Amino acid sequence: MPSTAPVQAERAAVLTAMTGEGQRLPVIDVTNPAFAADDGPEALEALRVALLADQRRRERVPKFLGPLLLWFWARRSALLRTLMTPKAGFLDSLSTYLLKLGPDNLVPPFDGSIDRRVAASPAVASVRIRLQQVARLMADGLADDLAARPGRPLHLINIGGGPAIDSLNALIILRRSATHGLARPVVIHVLDLDAQGPAFGKNALAALAAAGGPLAGLDISLVHVPYNWSEVAPLDRLVRQLAAEDAIIAASSEGALFDYGSDEDIVANLVALNADGRGARAVVGSVTHADELARRVFADSPFKLVPRGMDAFAQIAARGGFAVARVAPALLSDQVLLRSA
Repeated sequence: MPSTAPVQAERAAVLTAMTGEGQRLPVIDVTNPAFAADDGPEALEALRVALLADQRRRERVPKFLGPLLLWFWARRSALLRTLMTPKAGFLDSLSTYLLKLGPDNLVPPFDGSIDRRVAASPAVASVRIRLQQVARLMADGLADDLAARPGRPLHLINIGGGPAIDSLNALIILRRSATHGLARPVVIHVLDLDAQGPAFGKNALAALAAAGGPLAGLDISLVHVPYNWSEVAPLDRLVRQLAAEDAIIAASSEGALFDYGSDEDIVANLVALNADGRGARAVVGSVTHADELARRVFADSPFKLVPRGMDAFAQIAARGGFAVARVAPALLSDQVLLRSA
């Protein structure tokens, strides 16, 4: 199985790619110490203590004063401005991607002193950890199938994935741990309403696959499928088509379906991914905590997260034909690997 041990301390070169709007951004590679986040028990406990202290400070600020302070700070922070104005209750894919860069990898105009403080905050650090854990779980979940079925096409379905950076990082981890496991056609299907994220994902893939990059020499493509997870027919057709072709299928949804979707939407998408037991061999995603700290943090948040917790989610997954195989705990969410039940 791919190693989940901490990466070496030496920082490798950071690749970059262009967004559709002409902004050049670093390409996240969680195996590079420039992006790797410590998710060990001591580090997570330190983040929890820091987040609780931050939350207590916010709760002591008079309600009328809080918005004024945010407005004042946001005038000096492009990153904070994006957090204050999510559309439809969640961030667009590229704004979310910026949060995952970490304070030392921000680029203008998102690299001011307040921007760096926001990027280093416990809640934002938890988003970086979430990405890293999802990528590791996906790599772990695929390792045995890739070894057992050499040469069979691999299809990664990413629901609400934006640039699909979790899928790309799962492939990087697999490449580092088992060079021959990816000697096959690989297609990343990004099912998302937003086109900007997948467009950047294609450019990020090109950078990673260029000579000397961590995915160089591999046959990997990324395609965007416009998708609303409340209407699963396109997903059902895709999974059944791939299953008929005897492909290896896996799926992920990092910070998306399991965190924001309704119970009914999650079940419908899992049923489609299962395809009567012939579909996805592994499904990985993040599940927002339902504990007191998470509820306090998100109580006045503009983000429409559903704090359902693992117990409730496991029951929902079972209705969709999947069982929880592994859990990677973090600060505000648990990352899960599901297997067909």
